[in-house]
This record gives sequence, C-alpha cells and structure tokens, in this order.
Amino acid sequence: NSSVSVSSIDSFEEYMSKIIVSILLGFIIIGINGLFVFTFFKTSVFYNNPRYILYIHLVINDMIMVCVSVILLVMSYLLKNISISFCCVLLIIASATQKNTPLILSAMAVERYIAICKPLHHSQICTVHRTFILNILIWGVGLIPPLTDFVISVVLFPLFIFNTVTVCSSSFLYNTVYHNQRKQATQAIYTSFVWIVLFYTYFRVLVTARKMSSDKESTKKAKSTILLHGVQQLLCMLSFTPPVLDLVFARIMPTQWTKYSFYAYLITNLVPRLLSPLIYGIRDQVFVKQLNKNFSCK
Repeated sequence: NSSVSVSSIDSFEEYMSKIIVSILLGFIIIGINGLFVFTFFKTSVFYNNPRYILYIHLVINDMIMVCVSVILLVMSYLLKNISISFCCVLLIIASATQKNTPLILSAMAVERYIAICKPLHHSQICTVHRTFILNILIWGVGLIPPLTDFVISVVLFPLFIFNTVTVCSSSFLYNTVYHNQRKQATQAIYTSFVWIVLFYTYFRVLVTARKMSSDKESTKKAKSTILLHGVQQLLCMLSFTPPVLDLVFARIMPTQWTKYSFYAYLITNLVPRLLSPLIYGIRDQVFVKQLNKNFSCK
C-alpha cells in the first residue's frame, strides 16, 4: 500500500499530527529532489549520459509517488467519501511509482556494472535511446499490477460501483482472494528479480575490482554505489510488507497497531525517497558542482 489505512481509534490530535508530519516530510522530499530536477534540465551535459537520465527518472518517479502517497494519506483521514473512479486513478499512480523504484534502482546497478566490468562496450550498450526505451518499459511493467487489480474489480463488481463513494484505500477496494493472489505473485517476482540483479552486479564488480590495477577509485565508488542501492532497495521492498504486518499487529496489539502502521509508512514509503539525492546526487561531484553553480549566493 502507498497510504496508511484509516484508524478508527486515533484521536483527533494523533491523526492531525500524522497528517502534518507526512505533509512536511513530503514537501521536504519534493523540494530537495526538485533542486536536482532543475539542475538536470538546466545542464546540457547530463542529457547525453544514461546514468544521469536513469537517476533523474528515479527522482521524478519518487516525487510523483510521494505527492500521491501523501494525498492518499490525508484523504484517508479527512475525507470518508471519495469517488471510487478517482480513487482508482490515484491508487494506480501510487502503485506504479512504488513498483518503478526498485526497477529503476536495478537498472542503475546494471549500468554501473557495465561501466566497470565491460567499459569498452559501455558506450554501445548504454545509449541515450536505449535508456529512454528502458524507462518506458519500466513504466509498462510498473503499471501491470495496479491495472490488473483494476481489471479484476471491473470483472467481479458491477460497473455502477465506480460511480459510488468510499474510503480511498487499496485495502478497501482490492480485498478479494484474486487481488491477494496477484499481490503475492507480484511481490515474489519483484523481490526475486531485484535482489538477483543487485547481488549479481555487486559481486561481479567486486571480482573485477580485485583484478584491476588501475582506476581503483572509480571501482571503489561503483562498489559503494551498488551497496547503497541495496540499502535503498531493502527499504523500498519493505513497503510490500506493511499489509501483512498490519494484520499481525492488529491482533497482537489492537490499541497500538495504527501507530506502527504510520511509522512503517514513513520508513518504507517516504524515508527511502530522501536517500536518492544523498546516495547519487550529493556523492556525484559533477552534480554538486552544478548545484553550487545554480544556487550559489555569489
């Protein structure tokens, strides 16, 4: 899920504090990432580099995800009657952007692997044209799960239901056995794929680093970047677990599970989106140089 479920036991002060924290954190993430988006589009040197194209795709995707996610959270607390049709659109966008993040991170890890392990072929394999095609494919793959949920609902429920109102949450709209089976299959496929890619690329870079006598600094940086990919991937993949853990905590600690649910939402949906500029932008000297140039007070 990309939003926190409505809590019937939260006090007014509790859910207002959750809303305020989420909105503030959302503005911070979008603001910081917005600086990198502005820098990218203002600096022509980034246009022809697949690495930066993938990175800015990740940043824009995360900005969309955070924006829609916070909107869904606010709506779940303040608005009890939302058009199902409008809600489905928001859920499709939120789910697709959530699924896109680990796929983009995997693509970035592969790009670094090719740059280090196959440097002579990097310019032929990682072209700008292929990078844009890859970005389109990522969106296509990311849209499959939420569109599948929508199609299942269209098949199972009468069409007039989409003209009615409800609480906007995937747990309310997509709660059939078919939706649950789809979620389990998707989680298994996504988790297996992204971790296989990360482990393979990291260990290949590690092996190559031991063989190389020159450019050790570049290899060391690539190893660190892919390792940081793994940390961010771990946080992103944890976003698949809250629905299951919510059910467990609802039974174990029924008076506290909504607090856990909110913290899980922050850790798995918002915090990883703060890591992107730290892992890639600030560690990149070219990006930092352009940031200083664009936003320096001098």
